[in-house]
Amino acid sequence: MLRNFRVQKYHAEIIPKATLLKVLTYIDKQEIQTPFLLMDTDRIRQNISKIGKNIPNSTVFYALKANPDAAIADLVNKEHVGFEIASGGELKILASLGVEPSRIISSNPVKSIPFLKMAAEYGVRYFAFDSFEELGKIARYAPGSQVYVRLSVPNEGSEWPLSEKFGLEIDDALELLSCTEAKGLHPVGITFHVGSQCRNPYNWNIAIDKAKILWEKAERKGIRLSLLNIGGGYPINYTKVVTDIDTIERNIARLVAEKFPGDTKIYLEPGRAVIGDAGILVSSVIGKAMRHDEGWLYLDVGVFNGLMESLGGIRYTYILEATEGAERRWTIAGPSCDSFDVIDRNVALPDPDIGAIILILSSGAYTVSYASEFNGFAIPRSILL
Repeated sequence: MLRNFRVQKYHAEIIPKATLLKVLTYIDKQEIQTPFLLMDTDRIRQNISKIGKNIPNSTVFYALKANPDAAIADLVNKEHVGFEIASGGELKILASLGVEPSRIISSNPVKSIPFLKMAAEYGVRYFAFDSFEELGKIARYAPGSQVYVRLSVPNEGSEWPLSEKFGLEIDDALELLSCTEAKGLHPVGITFHVGSQCRNPYNWNIAIDKAKILWEKAERKGIRLSLLNIGGGYPINYTKVVTDIDTIERNIARLVAEKFPGDTKIYLEPGRAVIGDAGILVSSVIGKAMRHDEGWLYLDVGVFNGLMESLGGIRYTYILEATEGAERRWTIAGPSCDSFDVIDRNVALPDPDIGAIILILSSGAYTVSYASEFNGFAIPRSILL
């Protein structure tokens, strides 16, 4: 059965035309049983090829948490980039693919003891920290490791801030760096995170300035650092066009060249920027209602089984199967019985039939990785195109 969708000109600004065409072609040729996540492998490769291109001496480590699907991890592995992980479960995925330990780092500043033991046994040697307690754990369970301290930096303008949970101010970070060698560890650098989906390019300016101050203070204490890990945070298009990766990276490269030695190694930890706009969730309308003069649409995918980031402020762009009539404003909700299961509000869409297909753009990252089977609703299966 051929399906028609109300594709608008601006949709091609949010997600690549080639990705959208792949998805529409796939849907036309298949019996549809939603929900599922379609991933464009060509787009993933294109994104990987762009990231780090404008930053000299940089290495990319895909943040596996963004989407840990084994097939996606295998695809990324074949592109010869590294991986950033935080758990034994993530390490098991990489071990099953034979990823070399030299291509794995762990930047979660609070790691479990079982994970540290497993990572050390596998041969992982690069770990972040931001507390005396974490240093003690690393020294005991991963002795001789290369460690880098997490610096607290502003997250204003990021859709998913991270600054409160992790990171140290400059003097506290310096004190911890000074303790590393006495514990048999090797202090190699500084890391920070400007916040996920960072739409404020100046966050990198402030973060790099702070890292430079810490770097110089460490050098005056005889601590020779060689690594600046700038984490992730590159934004993607959801409902509007954001600053592109090339622009962000040219700015970062200029700042690094001005403030750090020429041989400084730069680590990047993209997740969303690798796979976010390569994915489209395919869902169905399972119900609709009027409540207090407000239109509600209910989908078979919601907050708990795929769209958790909507609770944190991420808003998506939707393409509805062709329906007659003018657009109206809807509140879009998921299928569960929980009142928190509301994906979006004030969304302009036509009045759809029950069973109509709705495409959720830029949904490749932090959807299935967050998802649960709460209330018995299935996690969308991932299909690579």
